[in-house]
Amino acid sequence: MTQATKHSGGCHCGKVRYEVGVDLGQPILSCNCSICGKTGSLLAFVPKSEFRLTAGDDRLTDYQFASKTIHHKFCDTCGIRSFANGVGPDGTEMIAVNIRCLDDVDLDALTINKYDGKSS
Repeated sequence: MTQATKHSGGCHCGKVRYEVGVDLGQPILSCNCSICGKTGSLLAFVPKSEFRLTAGDDRLTDYQFASKTIHHKFCDTCGIRSFANGVGPDGTEMIAVNIRCLDDVDLDALTINKYDGKSS
């Protein structure tokens, strides 16, 4: 079993930046729901305590839809949605990090699990 390691990431223009402790040895989620399928997100879920926004809080726009339980955050300049926040089934505050937005991550080295969010 691997452990969480610190990674930096952010949006395309660089105005939104963050650090996150995430275990990339665990499977990454590829969801086909209406938003993930259109944006091509690859997601890892971490407790809020493992996430620290380092720049751009004032640049984030919040998008919610359907049940309005997940806050999909995107940069108001470049439009990239690099993370979202919500609450897990057990009530823990969680961050869904778009792994594609982490710096220097080899996507081909990751294990990707498909999730049928379209049917959920």
